Amino acid sequence: MSVTDFKTVENSPGAGAATAARTGPRARLTALFRAELTLLGRNKTALFMTLLLPLIMAFAMRQAVSQMPLQENGLSVGTVLLPGTIGFVLLFAVYSSVTGSLVTRREELVLKRLRCGELTDREVLAGTALPAVLLGLAQCVLLVVCGGLMLKSGLPQAPHLVVLGVLLGTVIAVSMAAASTAITKTAEAAQLTTMPFVFISMGGSGMVVPLDVLPDKIANILELLPLSPVMGLVRDGWTGGGDLTDTVRRLVIALVWAGLAVFAVRRWFRWEPRH
Repeated sequence: MSVTDFKTVENSPGAGAATAARTGPRARLTALFRAELTLLGRNKTALFMTLLLPLIMAFAMRQAVSQMPLQENGLSVGTVLLPGTIGFVLLFAVYSSVTGSLVTRREELVLKRLRCGELTDREVLAGTALPAVLLGLAQCVLLVVCGGLMLKSGLPQAPHLVVLGVLLGTVIAVSMAAASTAITKTAEAAQLTTMPFVFISMGGSGMVVPLDVLPDKIANILELLPLSPVMGLVRDGWTGGGDLTDTVRRLVIALVWAGLAVFAVRRWFRWEPRH
């Protein structure tokens, strides 16, 4: 996406009216959100990654999940697939999408231009990430309501844990996305630099294979991965399992990872192209 495209959105009648009326952080974020949402709608690849890929992967792994020893661990196909699909949404709809958007805007000098206006650095980052975040949250709501009915797993027995897990996962995904831009030179390279976090999270955070079915020694190590506590909270929310100690431990792990990612962003995030 070029600077010219971004200017076209900014100069459109709707965007111009929003810009003229902005008087505070909320109005500035709304204007940037509208511009970013328009650009996201024009990017067919990003839309596919955001809307369809998580669902395709969930259907692809259904057969493998049905063959796992789930009942002896208090799980079902639904309580494995649904939290796993929410994890896919966090990875593809939020993490990968935000990484690509930030790198593209940086390389086209859009971030540099935005910093010269009224927007603060935090508003620039938040406004760029907001469309992907809201689409991801909307998908999670649909999965909770419709997915539970389709897979006959019902609604979450502890919905507060699901909400907490999704919110923490969103914070971690966005923070990791911004941190990942430090090692991503171009928008094309983002498809490669995001792969380690995606593959490690899919394979080790309980999205594909629940940690409950793994040996305790391996599960205890994998619980320390960034999205493992998120998957644990979401799955406990569906099954109603887990105690206060497990919840607190997962919260601590998730907050530590979020803090480390925010530190990396403050220390290494680049606002101009990497040469």
